[in-house]
Amino acid sequence: MHARTLMAVLAMAATCSPVAAREFTIVSRSGAWDQAQHQVYFAPFTFATGIAIDPQTWPGAAAPGGPSGIDSLREQVKSGSPAWDLVQMENEALQPACDEGLLEKLDWSAIGGREHYLPQGVSDCGVGAVIYTYVLAWDRDKLQGAPTWADFWDVTKYPGKRGLRRGARTNLEFALLADGVAPGDVYKALRTSDGVDRAFHKLDQLRPYILWWQTPDESARILTSSEVLMTSAPNGRITLASRSDNRNFGMQWAGSLYAIDSWAIPKGSANRKQSYQFLYMAGTAAIQARMIPVAPYPGLAKGVNDFTPPELQPISPVAPANMGAGIPIDEQFWRENQDKLNQRFESWLSRG
Repeated sequence: MHARTLMAVLAMAATCSPVAAREFTIVSRSGAWDQAQHQVYFAPFTFATGIAIDPQTWPGAAAPGGPSGIDSLREQVKSGSPAWDLVQMENEALQPACDEGLLEKLDWSAIGGREHYLPQGVSDCGVGAVIYTYVLAWDRDKLQGAPTWADFWDVTKYPGKRGLRRGARTNLEFALLADGVAPGDVYKALRTSDGVDRAFHKLDQLRPYILWWQTPDESARILTSSEVLMTSAPNGRITLASRSDNRNFGMQWAGSLYAIDSWAIPKGSANRKQSYQFLYMAGTAAIQARMIPVAPYPGLAKGVNDFTPPELQPISPVAPANMGAGIPIDEQFWRENQDKLNQRFESWLSRG
């Protein structure tokens, strides 16, 4: 079934392949996802269509400062001939870029229609490229059971260091969950000064035990090296580290936080037809499911779970049990509050 579906989709993608005005350029995030998509998406697309892909990476439009941020996209669009054709963007930056006119409004009829995708992956200028989840991770050989965020904060019952991503985003949410706030009320609480104070107070309790990480690779490394007993981490990095190092790492999906990156077409791209061909192929559930055994960062097409073997469901962020146990990161909240909360976080951190 999988092979027949794949061949049918690739044949459709290859139909009437236009000649690219220049090399077809796809810009995505670096890391395990970037490496996996060459195998799952890029190579099959080029094989079927004859269209070569010039793959590039960037830290994302939401990266702080410098030409690596949204300024680089803005400069390209304003030049009238952007060199990028398809760009992976964080959803926190996608809507502002769309509102500014930096991105094309998608022709959904060319990629299967809006209803073909989970609603979280649908917007005027973007279609979900990948979903990734910040989970609580631990080594099952050293810690029995499945710890919760309340356990993460309980250094008396579970002595040892904890790993957290340096920054306000995700940590304030986890702190409130550890303090007993219901998952559905986390962002309601954070929209109040009392809720923010409560989150920082909870972080105060754990401060002496925290080892801060700044990259996904680092989050997995400090767990693999036993520098921490538990850590927050992107789901894919933990799965890949567990495989490569033959470790027995666990992931707690309850109270996890998931985010979505989307594919977007820069305004004025000369290769829009190629982009739609690629999106059509990459938006197929059977093909997205092929990402999970390589790097568990699938896209947002409906039906991915139908093509995911039962033994891989526990590591998939779109498996119903996992996605249902998680909380979508409130991108609007962070667009409105990220600067001031990061400033407060750095001030809090500097107090030692």
